[in-house]
Amino acid sequence: MSKTHLPVMIGAALLGPAMWVSAADEAAIPSYQAAKTAFMAERDSGKGPAISDADRAVMAAATEELAAAMSEPGLAVGDPAPAFALTNAKGETVRSEDLFADGPVVLTFYRGAWCPYCNLQLRGLSQSLAAIEQAGGRLVAITPQTPDKSLEQVQQDGYPFEILSDLDSSVMQAYGLYFEVPPELVDVYKRNFDLDLAEYNGEGRYVLPVPATYIIDRAGLVRFAYADTNYRERVEPAAILRALADLP
Repeated sequence: MSKTHLPVMIGAALLGPAMWVSAADEAAIPSYQAAKTAFMAERDSGKGPAISDADRAVMAAATEELAAAMSEPGLAVGDPAPAFALTNAKGETVRSEDLFADGPVVLTFYRGAWCPYCNLQLRGLSQSLAAIEQAGGRLVAITPQTPDKSLEQVQQDGYPFEILSDLDSSVMQAYGLYFEVPPELVDVYKRNFDLDLAEYNGEGRYVLPVPATYIIDRAGLVRFAYADTNYRERVEPAAILRALADLP
C-alpha cells in the first residue's frame, strides 16, 4: 500500500507565488512508469527468468502481507526527519545535519543494486538530476547494501549523487520503512534469481526498506513524502520537481 503526502498549495498569501513546472519542461523529464512498462513487457516476452506459479504465489503473498502490516509506511509531511550519520560509497561519513543545512534534500530509500525497479528509478532520477538541482534540490539515496556494493553500482552506472549505506538498519527503522524479508521469499530469490541478500547487505541481514522518497527542508522537516509497500511502484521524477517548485 502506498502513502503519498504532497505539499498543499495554501495560497499566495501564505506561500507566495506558486512556481509550477511547465508542461514542456515536464515532458523532457523521464517517466518511471514508462520505463517500468517497457521493462515488464520485455520480461514477460520470455527474456526474464521462468518462475513457477508456486513461487509467484509466495512473492504475491509477501507483498500482500507487507501491505497489511505496514498500511501507512514511513514519515508524513510535517514530521521532523530523523538525524543520521551514514557511510557513502567512498567510505566517508555523511551527516544529515550537513545535508539538510544545504537543503532541500531529495532523500530516496531503495532496496539495492540487485533490484531492477530500483535501477529504473535511480536511472530516471540521475537523468533528472540537473532539473532537481536547478530547482534547488540535492539528491541523496539510502540503501541497506554495503558501501562496496554501492561503489560497484556507482562505477557501473555513473551515478553522481551520494549513495549512503544503512548498515545497522537504524535509519530505515527511524523513518518507518524497515522490514525483514520472510524466509520463504529469501528462498525464492535464491532459487530464481541467484540472489542472496546477505551478499549485498552483510551476513545475516535479510532486511529491506519500503521504497520511499522524501523532500526535507533546511529546518529538517518533511515537505513531501511518498512510500509504497509495492516495490514496483515509485514516485515520478516530475512529481518531485513539482514538489520542489512548490516549496516557499
